[in-house]
Amino acid sequence: VLYREGDERMWASLLQLQTRVRDYVTVLNLELVLDEAEGYAFLKSRPEPSDDDPAPRLPRLVARRPLSFPVSLLLALLRKKLAEFDAGGGDTRLVQSRAEIVELLRIFLPEGPNEARLIDQIEAIINKVVDLGFLHKLKAVAGSEPSYEVRRLLKAFVDAQWLAEFDARLAQYRTQLAGTGSKTDE
Repeated sequence: VLYREGDERMWASLLQLQTRVRDYVTVLNLELVLDEAEGYAFLKSRPEPSDDDPAPRLPRLVARRPLSFPVSLLLALLRKKLAEFDAGGGDTRLVQSRAEIVELLRIFLPEGPNEARLIDQIEAIINKVVDLGFLHKLKAVAGSEPSYEVRRLLKAFVDAQWLAEFDARLAQYRTQLAGTGSKTDE
């Protein structure tokens, strides 16, 4: 991923040469995703042709790896937070503390007798999301807990429609956890 704030010269070059870059990566069966407003660009695999399409199937250059449920859950929760943050206006950067992210995830993970183990699991999930590039760990001030910036790149991977469906599923999941779901006799 290339961020505008990460390398201004490279970003300017990409904007200037974007049609040539698109043509070049198309040969490699890739697609350039460039969002000037949000300030990021990345390459992704082009969609697979349908079965009735006579075009030859090309091998994937970018491997697809499934995400675990907790990582997917955190991405969806962060995307929801980002949408709420954008709706509120104001600052352009969403920054979450480690404690805020832990609280986001805690209600969806099974409780166990060992609180420290749960926190360690959440730390591992956060680190995975940092490795994926959706969170950026900010420099910690002495004596404070770590904070993370939610990268706007997340909007390209978790769209609004998927988020709305996910929200409905979470509401259903919460009612099941609370035991408020009514049982009907068959």
